[in-house]
Amino acid sequence: MISFADVHKTYQAKSGSVDALNGISFDIEDGEFVFIIGKSGSGKSTLMKCITCEETPDEGEVYIDDFCISDMPRALVPVLRRHIGMVYQDFRLIESKTVSENIAFAGEIVGIPKKNLNQIVQFMLNLVGLKDKADAYPKELSGGEQQRIAIARAMVNNPKLMVADEPTGNLDPETSENIMAILQEINRGGTTVVVCTHDSNLVDRMKKRVIQIEDGLIVRDKRDSMYNEEVTEAPKPIENTSDVGFAFGDDPNFSHDSDYADSFDDEEYAAKETPLSDFFFGDSPVAPAPVVSATPAPVEETSVEEILEEESIDSIIELTDEPEEDETAEDVTEETTSEITEEETRDEQESQEETAAADVVAEEKSEEITEDNWIEEISLEESDIDLDIQEDDE
Repeated sequence: MISFADVHKTYQAKSGSVDALNGISFDIEDGEFVFIIGKSGSGKSTLMKCITCEETPDEGEVYIDDFCISDMPRALVPVLRRHIGMVYQDFRLIESKTVSENIAFAGEIVGIPKKNLNQIVQFMLNLVGLKDKADAYPKELSGGEQQRIAIARAMVNNPKLMVADEPTGNLDPETSENIMAILQEINRGGTTVVVCTHDSNLVDRMKKRVIQIEDGLIVRDKRDSMYNEEVTEAPKPIENTSDVGFAFGDDPNFSHDSDYADSFDDEEYAAKETPLSDFFFGDSPVAPAPVVSATPAPVEETSVEEILEEESIDSIIELTDEPEEDETAEDVTEETTSEITEEETRDEQESQEETAAADVVAEEKSEEITEDNWIEEISLEESDIDLDIQEDDE
């Protein structure tokens, strides 16, 4: 329905140029209800005037139903406005005409036949709830009633688009709600409604699409939104990183670690000798965690077969029903072994003692046999032999 494409609008003032719109772009679909909000001087009124051709953009284009109106000839502006219903904050009613005459005058401008015009006027008065005020003059009506007449006048030609610039600015809260209820009813009939307002209460209650403008830029465009939601900045475009001066992976410009310059002082960090226990992840415990040695304990390599064998032995031991007999057998075995060991020890000691005694006797004999007595011993042996011979002869 409505499309803005990079629209700029600048006003010249005594203090210098003022950028009312600084390159805004958005689209509004058929049948939508949209609130345009923003501070005074933010550019929302200029945006509304660009839709009704009261202002022409300096740059960019504005489309309504795929028809560019930003460079449209001035002679065609009245034709465009026949399809747009406009509601203003100051009502803009003709004081010299009655309520019904103000509504009929708008129908005459757009070319509605007189035989149908009276029926249309009565229908519009019923729509805004002022059928009994048909012959009253604008001065005789309250502000809310004058605004409802302005809405009825804008709806005479059954427009596809309704534009309302601060329609509740001069009204009390209750009357403002009635005006917005009328606009919502018109929107349900298929008419696209664009409302420029400062009334945060109405925006929060209706929860329609909100376009927020600040300094000529759109800072929020969100459906089912409220007046005072947090404004999130649009993500910045990713810069071109093709010529940033570094490469990912192995860079031929750096051949050693010292070629990489950084602001980290390794020597200063090493001098601090900060223990590992001073660092914790998450919530620090009450007592400091013990320092764990950085060198892992050697792990014995165990094959799968050994593990299975150990597990089978353990299972056999656990399933044994008589652990006491095993202990008794072990004790008997230990006693038998100790007895055998003691006997072997005694035999060795006796043999050592006999050997020592024989060595002593041999030494004594060797000491008795000398160069002086060995001849005597030989002679005695010869004499003994002779005696034996004589005894044999006899």
